[in-house]
Amino acid sequence: MAKLWAGRTSGETSAAADDFNSSIRFDSRMYRQDITGSMAHAKMLGARGILAPEETEQIIEGLRGILEDLDSGDLEIDLSSEDIHMFVEQVLTQRLGDLGKKLHTARSRNDQVALDLRMYLREESDAISGLLRALVSALTAQAEANLDTILPGYTHLQRAQPILFGQHLMAYAMMFLRDLERLSDGRGRLNLSPIGACALAGTGFDTDREMEARELGFDGLCLNSLDAVSDRDFCVELLSSLSLIMTHLSRLAEELVLWSSWEFRFVALSDAYTTGSSIMPQKKNPDMAELIRGKTGRVYGSLMTLLTVLKGLPLAYNKDMQEDKEAVFDACDTVKACLSICVPMLETMSVQKENMLRAAREGFINATDLADYLVEKGLPFRSAYKVSGEAVAECIRLGCVLETLPLEKYKAHSELIEKDVYEAIDLRACVEKRSSLGGTSRPSVEAQIKWVKGRLEA
Repeated sequence: MAKLWAGRTSGETSAAADDFNSSIRFDSRMYRQDITGSMAHAKMLGARGILAPEETEQIIEGLRGILEDLDSGDLEIDLSSEDIHMFVEQVLTQRLGDLGKKLHTARSRNDQVALDLRMYLREESDAISGLLRALVSALTAQAEANLDTILPGYTHLQRAQPILFGQHLMAYAMMFLRDLERLSDGRGRLNLSPIGACALAGTGFDTDREMEARELGFDGLCLNSLDAVSDRDFCVELLSSLSLIMTHLSRLAEELVLWSSWEFRFVALSDAYTTGSSIMPQKKNPDMAELIRGKTGRVYGSLMTLLTVLKGLPLAYNKDMQEDKEAVFDACDTVKACLSICVPMLETMSVQKENMLRAAREGFINATDLADYLVEKGLPFRSAYKVSGEAVAECIRLGCVLETLPLEKYKAHSELIEKDVYEAIDLRACVEKRSSLGGTSRPSVEAQIKWVKGRLEA
């Protein structure tokens, strides 16, 4: 196919160079954005008198026909074209003749690709935001269902203090809510129109950038033409947000892997989101959670790819920037796939409440509450800490837990301890007394759930 840029050169490149230079294999996914942007551009050219009314109408109808044919499958994208922009223009010219060549007036592929990419990523950001809302809702629903489920909270992967499972799940809900807010915040900087910047210096034609931006749903304009065509901050910012989403997904996936193991048995994942072993018939492997954890590195890699591409580029556009798309497209695809699996995996997960409670009872995780009990009796905290530690050591020697250690054994460590100690160190009492804002008591977790639901509705 003849090169639309032939003129200064012969337009003849080797087959290997054509393949190396081509981006249509991956930028063809932006065909809707490219055609929609071109229709708005034609409408603007018509409004400014650069195109005659009948020319504007024919070009828009021609573009609409190309879009319909691509959507229906009647037209296939020609992978020998250099990119999606040239493919659309070539088909339009084939159908309309020389009139199709007028569409590219007052624009360049530099501002055109920036436009298409911003429009495409705007939609991707909105789609990922929708999946994040579904994930937060799934976590919130499981938290509501487990407002009375006690498990050991961990630090250093050692049993630490009793908490509600609902509290643990709401920690992830808070993470993903921040991710949602980051996407929303970044969308404002993403949703600025670069079209009209042309190659780098703007245009001498009497164009209306504001009209074109409004037609395409942008909130405003890129106000420097060099920046408009060479900026990929919006890609880096989106990739950064996606990387954090994957960080949080990976942490959650790691816990699902641990919790569903025989060593924990805190949850059971649905058969729909696990696999078996080819040789060991007893196995039920949390492969989906493991894949989420593993795919995190892909998204991190995409972020590092684009940062590295951009770090040494002079203004304005450089062909290096073609490397932005595969990175950001793959990251968006990966995050959407992981979220789409994680939501139903959480919704269908069953919670093994008895196992959680058993683990909480066996870990001396009420030792801090014993120390607090002694502080309330007047003992300095560090002294109370020592007494509590000695009681734990004695329990280990005797093979019991703090709740069953005889009162006379307690008194051997401190005369301040009375019968009411057993009430003070009851696991449910330990949970419910932690009623500070953000704490693990039921009213506190209910307040967290209410707040998150309000944020989602807002």
